[in-house]
Amino acid sequence: MESAAHVPAAELAPEAAAAPRGRPRGFCPDAALAAALGVFWTRGYEGASMADLTAAMGITKPSLYAAFGNKEQLFHKALDLYETEKLAYIREALDQPTARAVAEHLLRGAVAAQTSADDPRGCLGVIGAAACSNAADSIRTHVLARRESSHAALVKRFRRAQRDGDLPDHADPLALAQFLYTVLQGMAVQAGGGTSRADLDKVVDTSLMLWPGR
Repeated sequence: MESAAHVPAAELAPEAAAAPRGRPRGFCPDAALAAALGVFWTRGYEGASMADLTAAMGITKPSLYAAFGNKEQLFHKALDLYETEKLAYIREALDQPTARAVAEHLLRGAVAAQTSADDPRGCLGVIGAAACSNAADSIRTHVLARRESSHAALVKRFRRAQRDGDLPDHADPLALAQFLYTVLQGMAVQAGGGTSRADLDKVVDTSLMLWPGR
């Protein structure tokens, strides 16, 4: 999922949308950022070279640095865009009327996002968290912090469900949230490897069969 990631509050930084003083910018920042997202999503943070990024974005390195900062800053902005546009189902899931409905909306939303024909398969958050070089430590830490924010919101929602009698007393909200994130991450890896949506839907069906309570 992503990763299941956190619900983003940040908007693109104003300086990322402002043209250098004295001359107009010759490209669309929104389109360039969307192109960068596609590169990161396909290749991962470490696999995306500056040459890959500038070629996809249709800009030069100086223009990239002026508009978005360095590669790490660009990745953060791409991750914000990813969460805003591709992970809306996470915010929607938290608003579902029952804990089981929360789980189902989250899982089915992830399957739809991870197998979309319009985007790369898999989850950008899972790809980012897999960054393993010392230089990418800050990226992995940042992605995991976003994931923890989403995880905490899910635990809070399940605790409320338990107080409301929607979850049985023996259910562990923390364990349930961890179970869902484990399934989400596994499905993301499978989707990235080409597993079909129909097969991933069967994983969701099986997971929901194990759900406690209604």
